[in-house]
Amino acid sequence: MAKGKGGKIPIGLQLYSVRSEAEKDLPGVLAKVAKMGYQGVEFAGYYGHEAKDIRKMLDANKLVCCGTHTQMADLADDKLAATLEFNKILGNKYVIVPWLQPDEKNPRETWLAYAKRFDELAEKLKPERMKIGYHNHAHDFAKVGNTTGWDLLASNTRADVIMQIDTGNAWSGGADPIVYLRRYPGRSVTVHLKEFSATNPKAMIGEGDVKWAEVFKLCRTIGGTKWYIIEEEKDAVPPLQGAEISLNNLKKFRT
Repeated sequence: MAKGKGGKIPIGLQLYSVRSEAEKDLPGVLAKVAKMGYQGVEFAGYYGHEAKDIRKMLDANKLVCCGTHTQMADLADDKLAATLEFNKILGNKYVIVPWLQPDEKNPRETWLAYAKRFDELAEKLKPERMKIGYHNHAHDFAKVGNTTGWDLLASNTRADVIMQIDTGNAWSGGADPIVYLRRYPGRSVTVHLKEFSATNPKAMIGEGDVKWAEVFKLCRTIGGTKWYIIEEEKDAVPPLQGAEISLNNLKKFRT
């Protein structure tokens, strides 16, 4: 794993942040991202490139693959081996499902079925020294009885299933990410850093309501966090510029 300066947790970029540019020129984007100072990237698609070619691009820019957002369909039994092989070539340890949509009529049962599948996948990934995980969106914090989908998944899966909290998405769903970092210690192996502001929808990291000092303290002390991953989806500035501003802002107060 890449090491941050002074032993700090390293910072990666979720490439969904710059998806339009990556679609046109992935090698060029990776070079620019590395030059900005990012130590890793998390993929959300591969833009038609083979794994071996992507690995060459990463190595050429001294970047680490710090995760892939992988759809549950690609983790079905008949596709799992190929998906894991692709990730192994990238050097990736963290396979993160980016979206689940529970049955509106039976949300609790759906979330419990998802939890069972995550446990099965965790067992299958363990020999490959990989971890399975889930990334939240706002709807994951909708009430399911007296709990939420996120809580149902976290509390019914084994401890090595990553609960990849997205700070901005959590706030958008009415959930304080600090509460969840505390509630599920050791589960935040990778964390998505995204700003949220109740008054400024274009606020970038450090310009909104997220209590970053507390987020970083919890990641360092109880989260088990190995990577901070910036995801910047706002259109306040061009995507690559937004990625650079976010990184520079974060470096001012990251601990």
